[in-house]
Amino acid sequence: MRRPELTSDEADADADDAPAGRFGIGRRFRRLFRPRTFLLAIVLSVVGLVVGGAVPVVGYLGRFLGIALAAFALAVLSSRRRYVEAGLAGALAAGLGFVLGTLNSALFPVVADYGLEIAGVGTTAGLLVALAGHYLGRDLKAGLTKEL
Repeated sequence: MRRPELTSDEADADADDAPAGRFGIGRRFRRLFRPRTFLLAIVLSVVGLVVGGAVPVVGYLGRFLGIALAAFALAVLSSRRRYVEAGLAGALAAGLGFVLGTLNSALFPVVADYGLEIAGVGTTAGLLVALAGHYLGRDLKAGLTKEL
């Protein structure tokens, strides 16, 4: 007896319900978070952080603009929504950049007392600018590819 042909939507839904991998991690998780995309996002975020921080006049604001532009570029290059990867990469890069940026300053005793709070502020700000940049990149891509 022959199995009836499934449409592509039915086949995708069927494949999503089936466990995959050694530990039974389903394809839904892999659709939500892709390690390769995260690595690309973290590299873009760190590059954006360094390049944005290299602009002498804007300082920390340039770092956050660099992270936002990195998430924007990821959104334009990616065919799917990658908010998790972009947000996590932006948060990690900004938190690490915030802490490392204050280590060589005269405020080192303050960093020793409030390092966790400083990292939290940097991480939260990095997450927000990365999500905003990714959203704007997806919006621009949708607007450019939309039929009139």
